Formats: sequence, structure tokens, C-alpha cells
Amino acid sequence: MKKFFEINKKIGKYRWTICALLFAATTFNYLDRQVLSLLMPELVKEFNWTYSDYANIISVFQFTYAVAMLFAGRFIDWVGSKWGYALAITLWSIGSMMHAWGEFVGNTFSPIFAIFGLVIPVSILGFMISRFVLAIGEAGNFPAAIKVTAEWFPKKERSFATGIFNSGANIGAVVTPLTVPLIATYWGWEWAFIIIGGISFIWLPFWFPLYDKPKKMLAKGKITQAEYDYIHSDKDEQLIEANESKEKVSWFKLLTYRQTWSFVFGKFMTDGVWWFFLFWLPAYLKDQYGIEGSGVMLPLGVLYTMTMFGSIGGGWFPAFFINKGFEPYRARLMAMLVIAVIPLVVLAAQPLGIYSWWFPVLLIGIGTSAHQAWSANLFTTVSDMFPKKAIASVVGIGGMAGGFGGVFVSKIGGWLFDYYGGLGNVTTGYTIMFVFCAIAYLVAWAVMKLLVPKFTPITDL
Repeated sequence: MKKFFEINKKIGKYRWTICALLFAATTFNYLDRQVLSLLMPELVKEFNWTYSDYANIISVFQFTYAVAMLFAGRFIDWVGSKWGYALAITLWSIGSMMHAWGEFVGNTFSPIFAIFGLVIPVSILGFMISRFVLAIGEAGNFPAAIKVTAEWFPKKERSFATGIFNSGANIGAVVTPLTVPLIATYWGWEWAFIIIGGISFIWLPFWFPLYDKPKKMLAKGKITQAEYDYIHSDKDEQLIEANESKEKVSWFKLLTYRQTWSFVFGKFMTDGVWWFFLFWLPAYLKDQYGIEGSGVMLPLGVLYTMTMFGSIGGGWFPAFFINKGFEPYRARLMAMLVIAVIPLVVLAAQPLGIYSWWFPVLLIGIGTSAHQAWSANLFTTVSDMFPKKAIASVVGIGGMAGGFGGVFVSKIGGWLFDYYGGLGNVTTGYTIMFVFCAIAYLVAWAVMKLLVPKFTPITDL
């Protein structure tokens, strides 16, 4: 850490201002995403939804998010990070606020769906459409953020920077249970969507004057020549960029590389775990321990605070191996193997839950911390091996796979909870899901290692 401060003092630290902007955007991203899960018990009562109805609503978000990630990555590579990011956050803010008028949205669009023989209850349809808009906008966050990180940080700092901005997801997950139940209690659930969705707009006035590519910021005198040279100090990237063509890279071309499939499988296997905990934890606390409403503030606040430290610590962890002489990709895989073992503690959540609900909360907190540590490093494997012009596209492809994994997990979860809940034993449904969440990372790591056993940068794009 002493070396970190020495470097910043010597060459400058404007790149960390950029990281702070990414952190804020990711925080807003998860604020908007999580409002529905916290209001789920109240909305289920008001609209008479089943668990499967709720699973269908969140699956619309996850499926749309998955498909939109593919195009979002391409769009970000095409228009650039500056305008792409701004358009994404504007759209997802609008989508978040639309939930407040869910029944109106449902009534407006139900005649159109009826033409095709689709008769969906207006409350469910309205929330599905709102989640659809939210998902399209939110899909732009990570392709843009990973691309910006590759533009502004050398490889040895990328996972740390990714861990920092990715911890915004955890801050968002902490803030929402502290605010949403209170807003809903005093002003109604509609205002929770309106207020939380509207907050994201405050990011835009900071983004436009503070962000641009390093070369332009150097010309404007915003960064020093020393910091610019440090950002571009990776010799292998200099070679790749010198040889790369200016043509756009097709998705089909990217799918011919094992490196792409390694990232895709890692996202597919593990993103669903995060989605499960994000969308189903409030329901779990209600079903198993009778905790709901403002009562979820403390357990979720503690859990996601733990997760924030996992994200930042996981981003730093590969530096431990890099300092021992490992090249960045090998260091990243070693760190990810250690991280993949940690979620096994989730297997003890249900057995220990009979003594206190704090045991599952803390054990799941350790598991979600490991996920964020894993995620910070998984994203960085893309910038380790692909040229900058293709990074957002590859992240988009992997994000699509992760979204489909999330759809699969949510649908299975909804079915399990309805089935075992009908038998009066919903605990079994949660136990099955926790087993999957515990082992998913080791399976993902093994396949990734098999596909890309050593550092193999892409040099022919």
C-alpha cells in the first residue's frame, strides 16, 4: 500500500477521479435495481402475486439485461464510453421511475399484448415493461466501466480499480434497505421508485466535464505526462495496439477465441448466484425468520457492507501474487482459485440458522463478498487479453451469458419455493439453492483454467 501512495504522489492520481465516477454510477445502478426486491413482500400482498409471478417479473429484467448486454457492449465500443455511459444512466433512471406507475403502464400496453393473445394481469405487465426499460439502460454500466478502466489504468491496477468501482454495487445494496422501507412507510411504495430513480440524474453534470480519454485530458492539461505514460506502460498492450487493425471486430470473430468462452462460462455460472441473493434475500428473511419491512434494514445493511470489503480486497488480492513475480493473468487465476473456495461456507447457512438468523446472514455475507472479489478479477481477465477496441464487446457477450444464468437461477428458485412452500417446507427449496451458490465458483474456475491455462493475449484483431 505504501508503494501505491508513492506512485500516486510521483505521477499524479487523476485516474482515481475517473474511478470515483465509475463507483458512483455503479452505486446508482444497484440502487435502482434493488428497489423492487425490497418492496416485494408489500407488492405481493397488494397485487396478489405468487412467487412465480415475482420470478417472472425479475426474469424479464434478467433476460432483457442478458440480451441488451450483448448490444450494449457493441454500442459502447461504437459510440465511445462518454456518450454511451450517459445515455445508459439516463435510460435506466427513467425505467426505474416507471415502476411507480406500474398499473398505468400495464393498462396502456395490455391491449397491444391482447392482440397477440397474451392476457397478463395489468400490474404484472406494467412491472415487466418497467423492468424491461430498466434492464436496457443498466446493461450499459459494466461494458462502459470496464472499457474506461482499461483506458485509464495499467494492468497491475485494473483489478483494484475494478474492485473499487464494483463495490458501488454493495453501497447501493446497503443504502436501499436503509432508505426504501422508510420512504415506502411514510410516502408510499411509488415514491420509493420515483426518488431512487431520480437520484441517478445528478451524476451527469459531473461526468461530462470530468471524463474523456487520457490523450484528450493530457492535451487539456488535466493529467501529467508522467501519469499518461504510466497508464500506457504495459509493453504487451503497446505491441497489440501497434498491430491491431482499425476495423470493427465482429461478434462471430470474438466467439472463435477460447478466451471469450472462458469469460462467458465464468459469468454464466456465477452471475446467477449474485442475482439470487440480490432478488431473493428479502423473501428468504421473511419466509424463514419472519423479518420484513424495516426489519430487513439491519441484516441486509450488515451483509452488503461485508460485501463491499470483499470487492475492494478481491481487487487488490492479485497484487499479492504479482509482487511475488507472477504475470498478471496467472496472478489473477491464483487469486480466483482462493476466492472460489470461500463460498463453500454458505453450505452451513441453513444448518446453523436454527440457532439464530445471524448465522445465515453472516455466512451469506461471506459468500457474496467472495462473489464481488471474484467478479472484480473475472472482468479484468478480459482487459488482460483483448485489445481495448474489443473489451466492451467481449464484456457484453459475457454479460449476456451471465444474464441468462440469472434467468435460469431465478426461474428455478421461483419454482422450488412455490413447490416446497406448497408442501409446507420452503426451507428445502432454499437449501437446494444454497448448495448451487456454494459450488458454482469452483466449477467455473475449473472450466476457465481448462480453456485458458496460461496467459494468451489476442494479437490478431
